[in-house]
Amino acid sequence: MATKQPYRIKTITEFHRFRGLPMPEHPLISIINVEDVKSFRDDEPTNFIYDFYSIALKRYCDAKFKYGQQQYDFDEGTMFFMAPNQVFGIEHGKNDSEKRSGWMLLFHPDFLWNTSLAKKIGQYEYFDYSVHEALFLSEKEEAVMNNIIQNIGQEYHSNIDKFSQGVIIAQLELLLTYSERFYERQFITRKISNHQILDRLEKILNDYFDNEELISKGQPSVQFISETLNVSPNYLSSLLKVLTGQSTQQHIHNKLIEKAKEKLSTTELSVSEIAYELGFEHSQSFSKLFKAKTNSSPMEFRHSFN
Repeated sequence: MATKQPYRIKTITEFHRFRGLPMPEHPLISIINVEDVKSFRDDEPTNFIYDFYSIALKRYCDAKFKYGQQQYDFDEGTMFFMAPNQVFGIEHGKNDSEKRSGWMLLFHPDFLWNTSLAKKIGQYEYFDYSVHEALFLSEKEEAVMNNIIQNIGQEYHSNIDKFSQGVIIAQLELLLTYSERFYERQFITRKISNHQILDRLEKILNDYFDNEELISKGQPSVQFISETLNVSPNYLSSLLKVLTGQSTQQHIHNKLIEKAKEKLSTTELSVSEIAYELGFEHSQSFSKLFKAKTNSSPMEFRHSFN
């Protein structure tokens, strides 16, 4: 029977035991050949939480991986990234053991302790992307990733010495940097779908600011925008930064300023009234934002039309 509560796997050793794999050669890091994983059982949990990082490249996997209500069917050359304490689910297909291939790289946060990557790993926002925002690799990109994994594996299977952690950390940083590069390429090359997101973002903001309920609802949040677009907040922000050079919050502020300019130039409303209509609790906050964005105060902008 499937359990409602997520099944927490605390250690990499526990993961190996759960999946019927030999014990890992290092307790804090492991590379797993997906083909070696035993077939999934019908009675095993369907929702999981790991206390460690997971990076996986999976092909022809007859299973659906889910975050919340989103699910993704893996195809050739697809990578996804998970940080500790993220909840995800797996729905297994009937022929999963016959089709799946690829690899998984697991590493515990303790493995990063006292290294440069311990502080930097938080900057890789794709660990918080939803599963349907996976990284799709070209054949050449996949070869690059596989080569790095082979290098890590070679060091992993060698005799551990004082240099081992540093060598593996360097390769891991290289893997994460290439992942960031390939995601940027994906944002650019998937122009149709990504520009559709831009068009939808513009419509959502226009509809929101044209709605008379703005006063009661307040300004739109990044979370609201991303949920309406059916993408994760970090993915949306990363996409917008690559395509427009601005974050989601900056797009919201731009729309605020656009509406403020319209009201300042076409109505007799006071600055306080305009601030209130645009969802600001305090007119000083509105004036400060307006000044930062336009280099003039709301009244200076209004007087420029006289």
